[in-house]
Amino acid sequence: MANSVSLTGNDTLKLRDRVFADFADADFAALTFPNDIAALKTGKDGNTIYALNETGRQAELVIRVLRGSSDDKFLQNLLAAQRNDFPGFVTIEGELVKRVGDGKGNIITDTYLLTGGVFTKNVEVKSNAEGDTEQSVAVYTIGFGNNTRTLG
Repeated sequence: MANSVSLTGNDTLKLRDRVFADFADADFAALTFPNDIAALKTGKDGNTIYALNETGRQAELVIRVLRGSSDDKFLQNLLAAQRNDFPGFVTIEGELVKRVGDGKGNIITDTYLLTGGVFTKNVEVKSNAEGDTEQSVAVYTIGFGNNTRTLG
């Protein structure tokens, strides 16, 4: 039986063709999927009904950047544009790419393509007298209407 390994690192996040670099600590980018992609119910005699759930295409991206950095300014300008003219706002497209190695020099890319994005929350702030580093982090939440994952 062969041992399998997965070496990850050197991930890339792009929004509107900008490659981000001013990340904070811990989970600096997290992509989640809030809705199921299908529903099913089983009834009498084991009959089962299946239904595609189109809201399963939605994705939520939470980005943690250094407060006051160039990435923070870029995202804040986009958020301000959305707030100033929501109907005229050009939705955000993005790409999250993970490079995964097998320990033998072979690398595949795990790519998520995101389209139809809008900010869903404002950036929160806090002040702390005890050295809490979270006060130096700006957290942005973007909801996307569609996503596609490819491995290659």
